[in-house]
Amino acid sequence: IHFEEAKALGDMLVITITAEEFVNKGPGRPYFNDALRIRSLIELECIDYVILIPHSAAKEAIKCVCPDIYCKGLEYKDHHNDPTGNILDDISTVHECGGKVKYVGKIVYSSTKLLNKNFDPYPDAVKAACKDLSTHFTPTDFRNLIESFSNLKVLVIGDIIFDRYSYVRVQGLTTKNRILSGLYDAEEIQTGGAFAVFRHIKQFTDNVQLLGLIGDDKWANELLSEYISADQDEIIRSSQIQTIVKQRFIEPVTEGKELTKLFSVNYLDIAPPPSNIQDEVYKRINNIIKNFDLIVVMDFGHGIMQPRIRRLVEDKAPFLSVNCQTNSSNYGFNIISNQYHKANVITLDETEIKLFCGQRFPDFKAEATRLKSKLKCDYLWLTRGGIETIGIGPKNERTLLPPFENNIVDTVGAGDAFCALSSIAATQNSDISLATFTGQLAGAQAVRIIGNSYPVTKDRMIKSGMTMLSY
Repeated sequence: IHFEEAKALGDMLVITITAEEFVNKGPGRPYFNDALRIRSLIELECIDYVILIPHSAAKEAIKCVCPDIYCKGLEYKDHHNDPTGNILDDISTVHECGGKVKYVGKIVYSSTKLLNKNFDPYPDAVKAACKDLSTHFTPTDFRNLIESFSNLKVLVIGDIIFDRYSYVRVQGLTTKNRILSGLYDAEEIQTGGAFAVFRHIKQFTDNVQLLGLIGDDKWANELLSEYISADQDEIIRSSQIQTIVKQRFIEPVTEGKELTKLFSVNYLDIAPPPSNIQDEVYKRINNIIKNFDLIVVMDFGHGIMQPRIRRLVEDKAPFLSVNCQTNSSNYGFNIISNQYHKANVITLDETEIKLFCGQRFPDFKAEATRLKSKLKCDYLWLTRGGIETIGIGPKNERTLLPPFENNIVDTVGAGDAFCALSSIAATQNSDISLATFTGQLAGAQAVRIIGNSYPVTKDRMIKSGMTMLSY
């Protein structure tokens, strides 16, 4: 009906569709691939041409076609119904090309609702979780939550890590020493650790600053300058500091498969920073901490979070989120219950909860509740990779969500993305289910990204969240 109404406005009807790699509606979308989508459209008598557009927005398609009349669904007459906010750009581009905008669709159908109700774009567990959430929260509720983040003032404190990905093609084993042999292919360096969390949060609010430590390496400072402005930069640079680099040797990316990591080499100083650097960190935090709504601590156990700095942040933070991570360099020495006394938000993974309770096979819900009580926090999230995420709210109400994305490229940084978005959701006193849903969407985006090559985005978050709640 939409197409027939559009065709009646002119002599020729051209339909543009967004290529599947740019469809930002979350896991399992688009349900049909490009070939099927094109074929189903071109079979309709009222359509003259179908064009596949390799871009995420419509501006390029409009410039390509230069339509006399550009048609959008009637629901877009209210521009607030466009979750991406791109509708005004579309209209401006149409006018630049000499065209007019018309809204069609006497009967409005939501393709998202039709798919969600009549097909299986998600695994059964995800579908059941989304159906349950949709009985309590509308797509607009979710969008409003994400939009509310824009006024937050956030300070991220933690270890800045550079992830060096060295791509090698495995040739086999050497004949004499049985050493793995690989042919060098390429290399890239990404900003990780606390800097990755800073980049995630920056997509949702401009009022974010980062405090961390790096050396005086020219290459590191040049790379950071691409992503952080002077007014966001509270990083301390010193020749006394070893810039942290984690180098991973991996096989080249294969479509549809998770990255194969061969081994890693870490460049870091396991000793605490010199006392004068610790003094500078303490002084700087003490001077600025009162200016923020949320303090996010990303403690990778690599030096910046020393005991007196932890106590300062615990005492002075207006709202504190702590992620105290276990890794190969600090295993057994960075257990959250030993390092922190209190926080508003705690996020941790399965290994970290096992170290807390000292059990190989714990009752995860019970131990998470016990840790929440011990640290006097409002929100606690326990992420268990491909199994589930457990969320516990201010009144000890619990929620469980399955992983949203099964087509994994790289798990590095997924927990950091979850921490970033769930933390800012918690500042809004969000319902534990909706806040967990928000963090889980961030993690689902992150596992489709190689390392921390780019952050999760607001547009994709809104579109995928609204899609998944459309039942």
